[in-house]
Amino acid sequence: MDHSADAFRTDLMTITRFVLNEQSKYPESRGDFTILLSHIVLGCKFVCSAVNKAGLAKLIGLAGETNVQASCQGEEQKKLDVLSNEVFVKALVSSGRTCILVSEEDEEATFVESSLRGRYCVVFDPLDGSSNIDCGVSIGTIFGIYTVKDDGEPALDDVLQPGKNMVAAGYCMYGSSCTLVISTGGGVNGFTLDPSLGEFILTHPDIKIPKKGKIYSVNEGNAKNWDGPTAKYVEKCKFPKDGSSPKSLRYIGSMVADVHRTLLYGGIFLYPADKKSPNGKLRVLYEVFPMSFLMEQAGGQAFTGKQRALDLLPTNIHERSPIFLGSYDDVEEIIALYAAEEST
Repeated sequence: MDHSADAFRTDLMTITRFVLNEQSKYPESRGDFTILLSHIVLGCKFVCSAVNKAGLAKLIGLAGETNVQASCQGEEQKKLDVLSNEVFVKALVSSGRTCILVSEEDEEATFVESSLRGRYCVVFDPLDGSSNIDCGVSIGTIFGIYTVKDDGEPALDDVLQPGKNMVAAGYCMYGSSCTLVISTGGGVNGFTLDPSLGEFILTHPDIKIPKKGKIYSVNEGNAKNWDGPTAKYVEKCKFPKDGSSPKSLRYIGSMVADVHRTLLYGGIFLYPADKKSPNGKLRVLYEVFPMSFLMEQAGGQAFTGKQRALDLLPTNIHERSPIFLGSYDDVEEIIALYAAEEST
């Protein structure tokens, strides 16, 4: 079969075409959001390429002369998470559509200079799970987008908004394929990078998470430090008392990969608070909010142990929170357990 004609197929829905179609639904749209998304997509492609080369570069010594000793990472090769951060900061600033950037890699928020300023705030984790690179586990970029509250001088309050105020959120997973999952508030769509075209193609239209799943995903190594409701829920997953089959445990330890599987197959992903981390471990702005936004858009829900995750009002840019997200019915069980504990 001749594949040479594939590049000229007109029935492929590329992410560019998809975003332009979405834009056409709003006649008043100026195209700013489309331009911003195209810069995020470019950043994802660049990081995908860097991640794919990383293992080989280390193995065959392309990381620079000082990287001869396995125990010593040479200065000539930037660490991938640092490189990814630089890529996204430059891509977002150069779009001319952003005013504040919050990155997991930077202690302070970045305020874009006035000549390049736009009306969007972007919060992101440039390379979530980067400690897994050496063993080939899927890693990814997570992002969320807000609009500034008013036309005045941008301030930190413009990003310290509840997750429900986000206008878009998504993640790009770098694994056996490069997959970009995104929502602009009208459902969730998944795109896969076709390396021969250099384009993201729509492969998972209108993703809906199953109402109930057969998988639970949690780091059971922390079990001795869990609170009552979490311990009871996991016990119920393993030893159901209603005669149903136990749930399967799947835990990768890379949030993007665990959430991606949960989104497609259903079930629940838990990162609860515990005695060691009383506020949980995942960051609110660029991990909890974007993933919770996607879950709700796909028909699931997200809960912090106290409230709906997207209602949380962060007070600092690197704030942490516990999170339970996934299939609607599964999260509903956790909510009931916390409610029961509160009433006792």
